[in-house]
Amino acid sequence: MRSEFSVNLDSGTGAIPVLFRRHPRARHFKLRVDPDGRVIVTLPRGGSQAEALGFIEKHRSWIESERRERRAEPHGQVWRPGFEILFRGEQSVLTLERFHARPFVRFGDQRVAIADPDMDFKRPVCEHLRRLARQELPGRVVELSNRLGVSHARTSVRDQSTRWGSCSQAGTISLNWRLIQAPSEVSDYVIMHELMHRIEMNHSNRFWNLVAEACPEYRTYEDWLKEHARKVGL
Repeated sequence: MRSEFSVNLDSGTGAIPVLFRRHPRARHFKLRVDPDGRVIVTLPRGGSQAEALGFIEKHRSWIESERRERRAEPHGQVWRPGFEILFRGEQSVLTLERFHARPFVRFGDQRVAIADPDMDFKRPVCEHLRRLARQELPGRVVELSNRLGVSHARTSVRDQSTRWGSCSQAGTISLNWRLIQAPSEVSDYVIMHELMHRIEMNHSNRFWNLVAEACPEYRTYEDWLKEHARKVGL
């Protein structure tokens, strides 16, 4: 079976696009629904195509429920004064202010210059958040790496569409810029999680024991990540 293939499943509301991906480190079948309604299935190394299709059928009711929720969500919202975003784990309201007649957006303790007070604030605010993440996250990786005694090659802060973080075989820690929107303890957990992959490049029991030793409250932080992923666009 090839590493990636797509099918369309019949349903009462039309065809459901499904993408199957094989992941060498996956131990179980995993399922998620993208914001656009596409279903993504991750297959473990030994999983067959027949098993993958059976897994989809077993979870068809959940899939259709998730797709209904996705369709009900507002898309393309315009970020204007009063719009709320997550910033360092807190709900922050965007406000429009002026300084020497020049417009800017304020949220939390941040101020972002904008070209036009009538524009959608999303792009300049997200660009500002990305810059903050690139400034802050690599240094925090170094601090936690030193504390845990685990080396890494470098840190990359990226616009990952489905992951909070990852660790490559070469030792590169990749982090999603949206971690700047999470509480610091949650962001730290993601970093420690990826650093533990420098010791164990899988999600075995040994790996989770290492995570628990480094971050005893990790289950609480995992719950936060799952609960808020959709709110930040993952």
